[in-house]
Amino acid sequence: MPNEFPAGSVLEGPGPSPPALLADLDHAGVDYDVSAIARADHGRDWWPLMIPDVAAGRVAHWPGVVVHPNSTEQVSQVLKIASRHATPVTAQGGRSSVVGGAGALDGAIALDLTGLNHVLDLDEVSGTVSVEAGTFGPELETYVNERGWTVGHFPQSFDLATVGGWLACRGAGQYSNRYGKIEDIVRGLAVVLASGDVVEVGGRGPRQAVGPDLVQLFVGSEGTLGVIARATLVLHRRPRHEERAAFGFATFGEGLEACRRVMQRGARPAVLRLYDEAESKRIFDVGQCLLVVLDEGDHFLVEATMKIVGEECINASALSRSYVETWLEHRNDVSTLASLWEHGIVVDTIEVAGPWALLHTMHERVVAALSSLGDTLVVTVHQSHAYVDGACLYFTFAGRPEHDPADYYRLAWDVATRAVLAIGGTLSHHHGVGHNRARFVQEALGSAYPVLRALKEMLDPLHLLNPGVLGVGGEPW
Repeated sequence: MPNEFPAGSVLEGPGPSPPALLADLDHAGVDYDVSAIARADHGRDWWPLMIPDVAAGRVAHWPGVVVHPNSTEQVSQVLKIASRHATPVTAQGGRSSVVGGAGALDGAIALDLTGLNHVLDLDEVSGTVSVEAGTFGPELETYVNERGWTVGHFPQSFDLATVGGWLACRGAGQYSNRYGKIEDIVRGLAVVLASGDVVEVGGRGPRQAVGPDLVQLFVGSEGTLGVIARATLVLHRRPRHEERAAFGFATFGEGLEACRRVMQRGARPAVLRLYDEAESKRIFDVGQCLLVVLDEGDHFLVEATMKIVGEECINASALSRSYVETWLEHRNDVSTLASLWEHGIVVDTIEVAGPWALLHTMHERVVAALSSLGDTLVVTVHQSHAYVDGACLYFTFAGRPEHDPADYYRLAWDVATRAVLAIGGTLSHHHGVGHNRARFVQEALGSAYPVLRALKEMLDPLHLLNPGVLGVGGEPW
């Protein structure tokens, strides 16, 4: 977690789940914890808005019980018990969500899946791995690396997040241009529905044409349609060759154009990250808009990719490859987040996406919207994931509000999100919706929103699974 409750905090709140529910868990042989510290801790995740509460020893949400299943069968038993007692359930892994999607609500069952942490099978011929949802990224990657493979999925939360979290939030790793996002990597799932029924979807090969892809129904559903218990993922051979490059552009727009040309020529460098002047100066001490490039894989493919990158950046300044090393060393460092919030500075990131034709305007409008708020100190941006037809823009904003930090925080998200949706961009690229963005889902989906709501009613008629997250089954924040 970004910060811990102060030493000596007296955590007092509502009592645990009713005795009848706990008795059912005892009968099912499922381990659980009703201590105050466990329940307080599992009522939160990495949502920055929770940082000041924790620093002050306040508990925003008190789940009734923290349950620790160790198998798919036990997950099924817990959901049957939850249905019997009409008790909400929040599936949790490493709780690295930054939008409030993994913190259990008051009275809910916090379903801690980290006990489902086994790699079950690695198919050396097909290049796939079957793994339980509670397995953390480093453990899975180490296992497959030792056998000559990589999953290739390296989100910023790599050390904190589980396979189930990757899938539930439709995550994207930092090398995604080469290896794909999690929806490209997954081949099959075992999902436990709200009723306790276990369904197997996909897993019969790289692709099938048997109606809609039911695997993708649950990828990105953030625990609202079912609980992912197991996954089959496709692997890649460990890379044998790597090349790096860095370039400086006079403007962010010029850098975006270079990225577009690279992608539309068919090159897929694993890392193609462009920073505006402010982030380039703050992170790298560079006075231009810095583009860092890294590719890995078969040396023929890497050399061809980097040649295309060089040609499309011919008019930029060639800079030292050491900047790529700097990025690698600091790419997952979020150590200052809690300290800033605790000192009254509100800071967060907003990752959205859009087509190349709109990115320049989107950049300008989001920066203008956030800068228009009197308490805003700075707004910066970088491009973090690129496609043939568009890219992800990753904004960072910071402000020092004179009054309630939560009011400024909510307003900042409101104006930035409205600017993105108004121009036709996406609500989220890879952080998901959680509670923070739930109020925008209906607008973002438009005429498709009733379809999502109908799916929720069908699969979870009692609205037990993560209510309110994804804008369904409960009131949004």
